[in-house]
Amino acid sequence: MKTTARIVFAALVALLLVAGPCHARPAPRHTAKLAAREKAAAVDGITAIYNFGDSLSDTGNLLREGDTTGVLQHTTSLPYGSAIGGATGRCSDGYLMIDYLAKDLGLPLLNPYLDKGADFAHGVNFAVAGATALDAAALARRGVSVLHTNSSLAVQIQQFKDFMTANTRSPQEIREKLARSLVMVGEIGGNDYNYAFSANKPAAGGAHNLYNFGRVATAVVEAVALVPDVVRSVTDAAREVLGMGATRAVIPGNFPLGCVPSYMAAANETDPAAYDANGCLAALNLFSQMHNVMLQQGIRELRRDYPGATIAYADYFYAYVRMLRDAGKTGFDEAAVTKACCGAGGGAYNVDMDRMCGAPGASVCARPDEHISWDGVHLTQRAYRVMTDLLYHKGFASPAPVEFPRS
Repeated sequence: MKTTARIVFAALVALLLVAGPCHARPAPRHTAKLAAREKAAAVDGITAIYNFGDSLSDTGNLLREGDTTGVLQHTTSLPYGSAIGGATGRCSDGYLMIDYLAKDLGLPLLNPYLDKGADFAHGVNFAVAGATALDAAALARRGVSVLHTNSSLAVQIQQFKDFMTANTRSPQEIREKLARSLVMVGEIGGNDYNYAFSANKPAAGGAHNLYNFGRVATAVVEAVALVPDVVRSVTDAAREVLGMGATRAVIPGNFPLGCVPSYMAAANETDPAAYDANGCLAALNLFSQMHNVMLQQGIRELRRDYPGATIAYADYFYAYVRMLRDAGKTGFDEAAVTKACCGAGGGAYNVDMDRMCGAPGASVCARPDEHISWDGVHLTQRAYRVMTDLLYHKGFASPAPVEFPRS
């Protein structure tokens, strides 16, 4: 039972840290002005992006909601955003995948929906750090509390509908606008599992005693039970935007959570049998794959219902694994692929959830571009650049949602 408890416990403590919220100050004005002056040049006919999600793609919505509490409160200032001149609400040292995708499409950086003075001519970002796929009421019925924001996927979809109605004259005009747009439905859902595990976290100390094993087992069962509903929420959201006229949608899967430093540090697993061939926690990666398999089935159903649309599955799992395997070839420090650049934990992972990046005692590595992980949870902008290339230029999003010109 001890071995089983360790494996299940690894899944618990790792999932407790999924895609936590990141807070920051408004974007430096010079950055906003530069973005506003960028000239849009349509690639493959795409003139706008509409994005839904959580901290992996939030460019400043949680910041504007005003929630600056929680374990990541220190991310309200530098060193977050240090690579781009200051903290902007992005959970990284710089740009995210959504930023690089916009740049690759020749579009301005995507402004957050809650920045009411922003230019939304080329799309809107509705993502909010800490957001869930299921709404707060649905999670509450399962005994799960939403810890950071009520801007669930359903809220983001309603904001999208309100925006489109307010800025067009008819449903037909909406369809015409969406026919020239790329819609990103996620990544979202990780926080649903995070909050479910948080409700059943073990008591301090004695992690492997019978009481804690019972709590951990309960948490695992409840998180697994959420997966079908989380997946359904994501595919239902995609169905809504496709029904409004979207012709190109991207639906990302989950990262291999067992490969992420914060999860590995929390598990602190010493049994070699708990790790896979890539040095990642096998049990946690199996959980990610379960979500991804169900999501892909839902995507196949969407494709049958909307045969005229391109609905791409963005394989975050295997793109991340490829980035790990090719770390040395792409300029990352192979000895630090599971070590956070910014943190206070030291050791193999440099993660201490009580002293996250930006907290007193935390420090930043000398060369962030050589690290995959920025703060143990989120990636460096260099890693996000590599992920963007893998997904949209090297086939890890399939079928290809955009046909980029060959260089």
